[in-house]
Amino acid sequence: MASAFAKLAFTPTVQNLQKQNGSAEIYQRFLENEVEAGNKLTEKEIEFISKRDGFYQSSISETNWPYVQFRGGPKGFLKILDEQTIAYADFRGNRQFISTGNFTTNNRTSLILMDYPNRRRLKIWGEVEIIDGTTNPELITQLHGDTYKALPERAILITITAFDWNCPQHIPQRLTLEELESHLQPLKEEIRKLKEENEHLKRQTQ
Repeated sequence: MASAFAKLAFTPTVQNLQKQNGSAEIYQRFLENEVEAGNKLTEKEIEFISKRDGFYQSSISETNWPYVQFRGGPKGFLKILDEQTIAYADFRGNRQFISTGNFTTNNRTSLILMDYPNRRRLKIWGEVEIIDGTTNPELITQLHGDTYKALPERAILITITAFDWNCPQHIPQRLTLEELESHLQPLKEEIRKLKEENEHLKRQTQ
């Protein structure tokens, strides 16, 4: 755990609850200035982010209601612009504009990036800047992969305030069809060999 996350998440109320429940001593050291800041991406986070094909994104409405949305796209569509800035192309969707509207009045967000096969989870907090596609087409081109046919309307830039890795204890292990293929391939090969052997035995008994 890094100090940027601790200083953001451990509000006075949270710290009081930690004291009441006996965990304050464990977490107090993460509020010290000498602890690693944890607001600039390292190679570990960059590699992890570049392999994701989706993430969960939060926003807060002007009536103070939270909203969580899943953002998906081709693997690596969440781009790293520098060690403290990530961005993605916002594609045309259902035209509700809930997240976009929320970011207009409150630009704070948090993201959860999941790696279910390896039971890893990266949490990111940051501030959003909305860039209209007509005002910065070069950025849209940078963020929009040529192989993905959806229409980008704007860019979402996120300046990272803090990030933190979660422990894997309660993360279920899940696989996409693509991820499952490498596990299934040895079984498919074994089935193929058994079928060939079976056919060979049938011919011998005829």
